[in-house]
Amino acid sequence: MKKLITLSVMALLVLPMVMAVSTGTGVGVDIETEDFAPLVWMCGARHVFDDATGPGRITGDGEVMWERSNNYAFEGEQIMWKILVMDKNGKEKIEDVFATIGDSQGEGNDIEVNCQREDWAYEKGIEQCNARIGEEEITEFEPETMEAYVCRLTVETPESMYGEYWITVEAVDLDGLSGTMDENEYWFLNPEVALSIEGDISFSEVRPGTSSYSETLLVGNDANDGSGVLLDMFISGTDFYDSSSSGAMCPTTNQLSLDTFSYYATHGAYATGGINWDPRALGPEGYVPINYGVGFNDPNPFYDVNEIMQSGPTDGNYYLANILSPGSEMALTFRLDLPEPCNGDFDTGSIYFWGEAI
Repeated sequence: MKKLITLSVMALLVLPMVMAVSTGTGVGVDIETEDFAPLVWMCGARHVFDDATGPGRITGDGEVMWERSNNYAFEGEQIMWKILVMDKNGKEKIEDVFATIGDSQGEGNDIEVNCQREDWAYEKGIEQCNARIGEEEITEFEPETMEAYVCRLTVETPESMYGEYWITVEAVDLDGLSGTMDENEYWFLNPEVALSIEGDISFSEVRPGTSSYSETLLVGNDANDGSGVLLDMFISGTDFYDSSSSGAMCPTTNQLSLDTFSYYATHGAYATGGINWDPRALGPEGYVPINYGVGFNDPNPFYDVNEIMQSGPTDGNYYLANILSPGSEMALTFRLDLPEPCNGDFDTGSIYFWGEAI
């Protein structure tokens, strides 16, 4: 029997190997960072401080002027703001922060004072700043992009600061971009303070031992229009003398005492007599005696002593009826109680009116 032997031959075909290769070209990348204009926020504490040259009824040098309710300020007085500045390009980009005054709101007014960096934000936080970028509210101090400042603007002399100005705080960065705080303020700096007096105090042919009344005198606040200057009003005087050699005597020497004069005053709904009685008034007519004084607060403080009117309500410190706004007036009628005996024409002496801006 034949055996069939079949040989299986396997042929291995070897082909060259081909690998996949990725090729391409470079693509340029252009990243433009925003030139971020500084943002400026006022942070709660903003005060006006008194100066040392003319301390008032309440405040002295360096104290907060709680009595100043209108938009005027005088030489030496100071306005202070706490300020937060942000620059998202980095706080190193903040070049300068300063207070400005000028004729318009916003950027570009005259630089008056540089603000100082202070660490209050590290200690107290920025909750009072209402810091926002659009709808985003910022509640945490960011030391990489923020700086805290205090700005103190002191009012200079009328030669360099007189009239009405917009005042704000501005920040500028190294690229020349600027920002200001939203709260622009409008001030009348160094307004003229003046009194107007209409009428004379004269007494003719007064019989010794009788009382005589003058025509009514108007004393008004004649400060600059638009200044808002409020005046607290005072009165004082001296004795009177006969300037001629007439053998005057009233009643025992050639001197007419200031004590023989008194006045009745009205201002709006208030008067020194009647329902809103001035506690210093003597007698049913409501006439008030006059104290001695030839200078304001000389010889003693005028407060609570020499006001023209102490009628009606107070705010705890000031008699509201005694305050004149610009253009307003008080009406005063004077009474002379001439002694007996009395001889002479007493034409030398003074009654003074004083107005202190509050």
